[in-house]
Amino acid sequence: MTSRTSAYLFALLIFAADQISKWFVNGPLGLVLEGQQLKLIPIFDLTRVHNYGISLGLAQATNDTHRWILVTLTTAIAVGVAWWIRKEEARGDQLALAMILGGALGNIVDRVQFGYVVDFLDLHFGGWRPFYVFNVGDAAISIGVVILLLRAFLLRDKDKQAATEGTNEHA
Repeated sequence: MTSRTSAYLFALLIFAADQISKWFVNGPLGLVLEGQQLKLIPIFDLTRVHNYGISLGLAQATNDTHRWILVTLTTAIAVGVAWWIRKEEARGDQLALAMILGGALGNIVDRVQFGYVVDFLDLHFGGWRPFYVFNVGDAAISIGVVILLLRAFLLRDKDKQAATEGTNEHA
C-alpha cells in the first residue's frame, strides 16, 4: 500500500469518526435541539450548536444561496487538498492533509444534509472558552493545519541549515 493510499484511508477514517460522533450525539445521546447540553466533567460538555458559517463563525450562510456557495467553496478546497495529497512526497504532510480532507468532508456532508454543521465539543474553564464549540472534523482540520505549518517552518529551517553546512564543508 502506498503512502498516498494510506493518507486517503486516514482521511476516510477521520470522516467516519466525525460522522459517527455526530450520529452518537444526535441519536443515542439525544442532543437534537440546538443548545441542548450534557455536562460530562467540569471543563468539558457536549453542547449542540448549529454552525451556519465557516471557521470562527465567519461567512454565515443566512439563506440557501449562501449555503450552496459554502458547499461549493468547501468542496473545491477539499478537491484541492485531495489533489495535494496525490502530489505531496512527504509522508507527514500527506497525513496532515488527510486530516484536513477528512474533516472537511464531514462538514460538507452536514451542510448538504442539514444546512449547517453540527458542533458539540465544548471545552471551557469556568466561563472562559478558548475555542468555539467544535466537532471531530473541526479538530482534525485544525490539527492538520498546525502540523503543516510546524513542518513547513521547522523542516525549512533544517533544510537551510543542512544546505549551509554542506556549503561550508566544500569551502
